[in-house]
Amino acid sequence: MDSIVRKVQAMSKFLNTIAGISLTFIMFLTIVDVILRSFRRPIVGTYEIVAFSGAIVIGFAVPLTTLLKAHVLVDFFVFKFQKRVRNIFHITTRCMGIFLFSLLGWNLIKIGMDLYRTGEVSLTLQLPFYPLAFGLGFSCFIQCLVLITHILQVLGGKYE
Repeated sequence: MDSIVRKVQAMSKFLNTIAGISLTFIMFLTIVDVILRSFRRPIVGTYEIVAFSGAIVIGFAVPLTTLLKAHVLVDFFVFKFQKRVRNIFHITTRCMGIFLFSLLGWNLIKIGMDLYRTGEVSLTLQLPFYPLAFGLGFSCFIQCLVLITHILQVLGGKYE
């Protein structure tokens, strides 16, 4: 089980690294664009690039955030129950999350295939949309693996 958790953690860290690079790129691009606008030479397509990169930042950061339990949890009510009831609650919510993210990932892959087939691109820079849809779909499937590792940890008594 530990090897599975390590592999999922490595994939999540890889996606998070891409998200971090994308966020750094957004900041750099915005600063350069603001400076160049003062010289009346803005970067064409900045809004498109920032929107694409923002989707990458948000979508690719979710698996590691979940793995590290770094998101907001409202468990103060759940902690009043016995451990067995808490475990049932954790498993149930993780199963619901797996269902949600698998549907989301599947639909993003389907949308990505449609975008690829139709050749849909952004308005200004003519950037294709399909790589973004495929990447976010992949990230959703990694999120499912993270939630599965949480279930395995609950069943193994290692969930904190």
